[in-house]
Amino acid sequence: MRIPDITIAVDGYSSTGKSTFARLIAKHFDFLYLDSGAMYRGVTLFAQEQGLIAPDNTIDPALEKALEGLDLHFGQGTVLFMGDRNIEKEIRTMEVSSQVSPIAAVPYVRSWVDDRLHAFAASGRVIMDGRDIGTTVFPNAEVKVFMTARPEVRAQRRYDELVSKGEHPVFEEVMKNLQERDYIDSHRETSPLRRAEDAFELNNSDMGLTEEVAWAEGLIRGKFGLLDAPEEIG
Repeated sequence: MRIPDITIAVDGYSSTGKSTFARLIAKHFDFLYLDSGAMYRGVTLFAQEQGLIAPDNTIDPALEKALEGLDLHFGQGTVLFMGDRNIEKEIRTMEVSSQVSPIAAVPYVRSWVDDRLHAFAASGRVIMDGRDIGTTVFPNAEVKVFMTARPEVRAQRRYDELVSKGEHPVFEEVMKNLQERDYIDSHRETSPLRRAEDAFELNNSDMGLTEEVAWAEGLIRGKFGLLDAPEEIG
């Protein structure tokens, strides 16, 4: 027996490791992985390059029309492209991080991204992470996970990630950015970040990746009555 062709929705706060977790689960269960956060980062990079978002995060209404000509898609597995340009590295900078939450709070941006995510996931057997996947994008997902971790743990993870990419972040600025994103994401009018009522919470403050995969495997086996057939999963 293998797990059915379901949709797994992973939501949670910034720097809880949602993308890493989702990628691991996708590989473990042979699912298609989609990074919704990358899409919002791609739109943010596009808006910055087009001069449509000011330093104070004011967004030019012309962005709505400009999106009609924007081609964001995944290639080479989970790498985000803008047209034929690989923008995976560019969308992970602090410059993009500092403005992605205001962009993601815009209703027409969320609608634009949601339409593309639904198209990407049309074939089923998908795991997707973000901030409103289980509440808005895929409210009927068969499995929902909400990830959280202590703020200082999340800030350290983000700091280490930036350092590993050759950047020189200031820890206090990284922490401030996370706090600002948490507030914006949780208080935006359209699809705010919140735990779905039927989501399972995963606090990974003190967990390693192996433990996270084991947690998810136990959850899925239990939910689908596969406890007696572990050898047939994966």
